[in-house]
Amino acid sequence: MTSSSTSRASRSPDGARGDLFDPQCPTRRLLDRIGTKWTSMAVKVLAEASPEEVRFVELQRRMPGISQKMLSATLQGLTRDGLVGRRVEATVPPRVYYRLTPLGLTLEEPLAALREWAETHMGEVDRANRRSEGHRA
Repeated sequence: MTSSSTSRASRSPDGARGDLFDPQCPTRRLLDRIGTKWTSMAVKVLAEASPEEVRFVELQRRMPGISQKMLSATLQGLTRDGLVGRRVEATVPPRVYYRLTPLGLTLEEPLAALREWAETHMGEVDRANRRSEGHRA
């Protein structure tokens, strides 16, 4: 981490802070995980339900287009990162429930801002893409 980024940046309670511009920093991997459409959708659904839990099948129903495999991978990553809590009821078949952790709840506001920006500016981005494709033809 550079001294300029250290002096500008606030530190987390444990003193650790990432540096996006350091190629070895795990911040890059974290941004790859939280920057997906599926993560944004899952966090939104879980935030809307908070503090209640949501069953896996209900998450899948509320996230049109996501496969069972992709939802499972997304939730596993969010759970591993401490953003989502998971609870399994020992029934046949098992019932699996998810909820945002306090850390996960802090992610909803920035992701909501990003979703709002994308929904607001999608038309402009689409037009720019069409213009760019027209110049290549």
